[in-house]
This record gives sequence, structure tokens and C-alpha cells, in this order.
Amino acid sequence: MATETMAIETLTSQKLNADTHLTKDVQLNADEAELQKFADLSHKWWDINSEFKPLHEINPLRLHWIDKLIALQGRKVLDVGCGGGILSESMYFKGAEVTGIDLGEKALNVAKLHQLESGAKVNYQYVSVEKLAEEQPASFDVVTCMEMLEHVPDPAAIVAACAKLVKPGGSVFFSTINRNPKSYLFAVIGAEYLLNMLPKGTHDYSKFIKPSELSTWARQADLNMADMRGMSYNPITKYYSLGDDVSVNYMMHTVLSI
Repeated sequence: MATETMAIETLTSQKLNADTHLTKDVQLNADEAELQKFADLSHKWWDINSEFKPLHEINPLRLHWIDKLIALQGRKVLDVGCGGGILSESMYFKGAEVTGIDLGEKALNVAKLHQLESGAKVNYQYVSVEKLAEEQPASFDVVTCMEMLEHVPDPAAIVAACAKLVKPGGSVFFSTINRNPKSYLFAVIGAEYLLNMLPKGTHDYSKFIKPSELSTWARQADLNMADMRGMSYNPITKYYSLGDDVSVNYMMHTVLSI
């Protein structure tokens, strides 16, 4: 683990990608405190028994859902907020051509190191989704933005940028957390304080997003909702499942108007 951490730190001290490196004077749609939370845990991204265990456990569900709806084989896919590459790699192994972007340098370094072991060939870039949308509009068949919207200052701008990046008729997938008393009880009190599934302070309840809000932002960006599924966790069986209950975690499939 120490060797891996040293490798991550070494890579972080270098420029990840000269042509996409972000200058300090660019106003980023990112929360420095949120980025730091994940930077501090970056060396644990691929440890299935770490704080990232929930991501590893839900990944097969979200991957299957996405692949069932749009068939990833041969698709050009952008994974926004890719982190350490858990979803990015799994979509690559489904046959997609995947680009993963994030503003967490350490997480991207972890993703790059891990694919040396896994054999995945994901194009990881340190760039904001807004900047990429300016540079490469209508370039992707599919865009995924999972477990990210509730961590940024302006989620509506992220939705708009995702829409700009996908080709007409292409799909954009989002996942986030609903905002209501039940979601506070389950996603904050339960997951962070009672079950210790996530580090305390992982989520800010005020940043949770109601499906009505997300669907409004999507419509404003010419994205039409095609499907929505809830994701539930059973603390007794310790299994996640997809269903119609969107009161806590939910995923939304949208399609850009032609």
C-alpha cells in the first residue's frame, strides 16, 4: 500500500495532460472541500473493503442497467466524474471506447495505475466537463455522470455540459440522491453514522437533488427522460437492488433531442 501511495503522489506532482491542464484562474464548478475528501481516500479506490465498498457493490447494477438500455459494445462513452475508474473500466470491458474525466488528480492517477494491472485502456483526462463541452461538442454516443451531481456547486451546469457533449439522439445517464426526510435518514444518518458504510461528512443533505429538479434541468438542456430507477439497500441481507422506489438513491436515463 505504501508503494502504491508513493506512486500516486509522484504522478500527482507531474502534469497529467499538458493540453487539458487547468489554470488557477479558471472558475471551476467544483467544491475544493469535496475534492479534498476524495483525494484523502484516493489510494483506497480499488480496495473493495474500504470506504469505496458501496461503489464496488452497486457498480454491477448500474453497469447492467446502462448496458441493457443502450448496449455499450462499440459505443463512444464519456464518464464524467470518473474518480478511480470503477465504472469507466467496467464499461470498457463491455466493449465501449471510454474517456474518463475528473478534477481529482489523485483519483485519476489511481485510475491510470489500476488499468496497468487490469489491462483496460481508458482515456483518462484532468479536465472539467464544461471545458470539454466547449472543445468537443456532440462527440459522444453516451455520457455517464454518476454519484457526482450532489457534490458540486452548480449541478444544473453539469447537466447542460453533459447534454452538449452527447450526439443528437444519444444517451446521458445520471445518478444522485433524492432530498427528503427518508433520504436524510438513510443516506446520511444510516449510511454514515449507524452502519458506517461511508465516512462521516461524505454527503451534504442540502445538496441532494429531487427527481423533479433533475428532470427540469434535463429538459432545459433538451434532454428527455427515458427511464428512472431507484436503488435500495437492505441492511439485513446487505444487498443492493434496483426498483421503482426513487425516494433515496436513483438513476435517470435521458436522451438528447434530435
